Amino acid sequence: MSRKKPELLAPAGSLAMLDTAFAFGADAIYAGQPRYSLRVRNNDFGDLPVLADGIHRAHSQGKHFYVVANIYPHGAKIKTFIKDIAPVIALKPDALIMSDPGLILMVRENFPEMPIHLSVQSNTVNAAAVRFWKMAGISRVILSRELSIDEIASIRQDCPDTELEVFIHGALCIAYSGRCLLSGYFNHRDPNQGTCTNSCRWDFKTHEAKTCSSGDVYLLEEPQKRAGDYMPIEEDEHGTYILNSKDLRAIEHVQRLTEIGIDSFKIEGRTKSPYYVARTSQAYRQAIDDAFAGRGLDPALLGQLEGLANRGYTDGFYQRHTPHEMQNYLRGHSESNRSLYVGDVVGYDAERGLAEIASKNAFSVGDRLELIHPSGNAEIRVERLIDAAGEPVERVPGSDHRVWLPLPSGCVGAFVARFL
Repeated sequence: MSRKKPELLAPAGSLAMLDTAFAFGADAIYAGQPRYSLRVRNNDFGDLPVLADGIHRAHSQGKHFYVVANIYPHGAKIKTFIKDIAPVIALKPDALIMSDPGLILMVRENFPEMPIHLSVQSNTVNAAAVRFWKMAGISRVILSRELSIDEIASIRQDCPDTELEVFIHGALCIAYSGRCLLSGYFNHRDPNQGTCTNSCRWDFKTHEAKTCSSGDVYLLEEPQKRAGDYMPIEEDEHGTYILNSKDLRAIEHVQRLTEIGIDSFKIEGRTKSPYYVARTSQAYRQAIDDAFAGRGLDPALLGQLEGLANRGYTDGFYQRHTPHEMQNYLRGHSESNRSLYVGDVVGYDAERGLAEIASKNAFSVGDRLELIHPSGNAEIRVERLIDAAGEPVERVPGSDHRVWLPLPSGCVGAFVARFL
């Protein structure tokens, strides 16, 4: 059993995501500094007052806030780094998540008391590397996604005095721990500078070509936005999504990883929605608590995670797989076959016993809904709907509508999903 209960670390690109993560059980969140992080989209924490507010909210609840600065910078960013990071460090985040040795050295020289966690981008795959980084002043190492459970256990045994963190849920890159060049090659947006366009998810089409006498050669085209641009590619009997990994879901391994003594379990998804953070944090919170108490995995948690849009699930490299078990050859976008996020409970009228819903997707009278709330989840069937004018309606047509429906009291703050 672990020395202490593992930390549940959730992603946050906004204060709403931060609040949701903590409400649904996360012990810590991580958020990027846009200029120095690998996720520049959907990130409100580049604004120092917002970052200060987020760190204060975390610390006031006894939680942790980690700031991500994990790019591999070119020379221009080196020149501005200390000036830009100094006011961030002054806000007292609990750690910086970093990968570049040069930036790490600069922080160690200028801010020696600042804890540093080593990013997964550094591809740490053995105990010797963990010991090296500890000598360089790193307090926690986020291990490479390409490790098996047995390899992780060996590193834990050889490095008992260094905190270890692993990813347990979220998107997987086709490249080695995310060090990818595809987006930069295809449309000049460098993933290693934080501007990845998910080129591995594109819907590629093939066209026969006569460019090689040694076998069948095809020209590859992404027709939706890049029609007419052709690249040579070999094709086998599989489909067109040649680089499209399934999403990681390792909840079935939480118990073993807890017993090994992993210090932190990390959920990927800083550009995802608060709904995603709520569902993943809630499921993994229960899994960690059960594992720490010696209880087995609740199978219902697998169903809850199926309710999230996903590209199909794999447990990645934790155990050996054949290629078809890790690759999604059918589609590049995310889908859910269990439920669809349809709204948020934003108000409650106690006199009428009605809750106000801000809609995100369509739902109707007669639908079966799930309420996802920090205090627990519930299922209800929609008996009636009342629009903002007080008139009964049969259907909410889509997003950006306000309607009322009968729900139990205390449901404000719940996310609403429609069972499919």
